[in-house]
Amino acid sequence: MKTRVLIVDDEPLARERLRRLLEQEPDLELLGECGDGAAAVTTIRSTAPDLVFLDVQMPELNGFEVLAKIAGDQMPAVVFVTAFDQFALKAFEVHAVDYLLKPVNPERLKAACQRARHQIQQRQGTDLSQKLSALLADVGGGSKPPERLAVKSTGKVVFIKVDDIDWVEAADNYVSLHVGNEEHLHRETMSTIESTLPAGKFMRISRSTIVNVDRIKELQPLFHGEYAVILRSGTRLTLSRSYREKLPLLMGKEL
Repeated sequence: MKTRVLIVDDEPLARERLRRLLEQEPDLELLGECGDGAAAVTTIRSTAPDLVFLDVQMPELNGFEVLAKIAGDQMPAVVFVTAFDQFALKAFEVHAVDYLLKPVNPERLKAACQRARHQIQQRQGTDLSQKLSALLADVGGGSKPPERLAVKSTGKVVFIKVDDIDWVEAADNYVSLHVGNEEHLHRETMSTIESTLPAGKFMRISRSTIVNVDRIKELQPLFHGEYAVILRSGTRLTLSRSYREKLPLLMGKEL
C-alpha cells in the first residue's frame, strides 16, 4: 500500500519543489496541496492522509494551530517544513516525525520519509492488534476475559492463548509476554494488561511483574518482606514488599 501524502504550504514555489522531490519516492501517493491552514484542516479531515508535510507560518492558521484543530481525529504523521529553525523544539513537542528547513535538502527529505514510513507502520500494526484484541473480547462475550491476545510480531499478528502465558514483564512502553521458551513484545501498559488478564489466574507481584499463579512451584522468603517466586520452569521472580498483601492469596493456591 502507498503512503498517502498531503502538502501544506502558503508558498507556491515551495509546494512545487517539495512535490517534485516527493514524486521521486515511488511508494508515496500525493493527495493534493493546501495553501493555508484552514484548507489544511478541511482536507485532512476529508481525505485522512497518512503523512502531512506542514509549513509552520501560514495565513489564518499556522501549522501548530492546524494540529490543534484536528486533535481527536485520526492524526497523520507530520513533517514540518519551514524557513525558521526556532520552531524546531515546539515541533518535536507535538510529536512531529521530523523538521525540515527550506530549501529542502533531498537527502534530508529521504530520511524524513523513511522515519515517517516507520512511524506509520508501527501505528497501523498497533491499531490492528488493538482491534483484533477487541474483536476477540467481543466474540468471547463482552466483559468475559479474552481467551486469546492478538500481538504484532515482525510484520504479522500472532494469537497467543492467555492460558499459555507463564508471566508478564514490563518493558518500557511494552510488556513482554513469556510463553514457554518464547517471548512476545506487546504494546500495552502493565495496568492495561493486568485489567485484561483473568484476575483469578494472574496476579501482579511487583510493579514490573505479573505471574500466572498456576505456574508457581514454590515461594522462598527473602529479606525485608520479599519472597522469591519459583516457577515450574525454574524461572525465579520476586514478590516485592509493596505487594506483600498478595501473599495470602498465593498461599491459598495449590502450589
